[in-house]
Amino acid sequence: MISRLKGIIRDIRENSIVVSADSLGYEVLIPDSVLQSLDKDQEIDLVIYNYYQSDGNRMVPVLIGFRNYVEREFFENLIKISGIGAKVAIKALKYPVSQLASAIDKGDEKFLSSLPGIGSQKARLIIAKLQGKVGKYALVQDGAKKNIRPDSGIREEALDVLLQLQYKKSEAEEMINRALLKNSGPKNVEELLNEIYKVKITDR
Repeated sequence: MISRLKGIIRDIRENSIVVSADSLGYEVLIPDSVLQSLDKDQEIDLVIYNYYQSDGNRMVPVLIGFRNYVEREFFENLIKISGIGAKVAIKALKYPVSQLASAIDKGDEKFLSSLPGIGSQKARLIIAKLQGKVGKYALVQDGAKKNIRPDSGIREEALDVLLQLQYKKSEAEEMINRALLKNSGPKNVEELLNEIYKVKITDR
């Protein structure tokens, strides 16, 4: 199973790329929101999600690539929802993860139902399952490429996430401090990041 793939983009197709790594070529499905920013012969470092799809009487391995662990985690949350498999989820990632997460948090059924393969029923289900739990993903900045790694302590881990999403350290620390004024005892980093997102959108 491949968890990371680093190499050179040799070909860009309609919904996938071919990455050359260690003298081998790997075809990787890429969300539209990421595909648009890629160029041929560009070096790339992808976080991979592996799954198998049926092709007649055999199961074919498929690689799906993301820029960081946060984006892959958002995708994994989508496919946990009834009726949304990997194929539907990757097509739904037509827009940046931050935009989709913000729409979920706001309960924007109209926007979500317009996504490929979603529709009204699945949009309502996505909101029911994920609303109030996606602040972490709404904080992803366009172009953020670094991978998220956990650190010890809720505050330290939240700071690590924000830094790797390309926020300046001073800005990240201020965001954390303001969130902790609202909620001084978050149980985990997810709760703290959700609070950070809530504070951020009230400033708009």
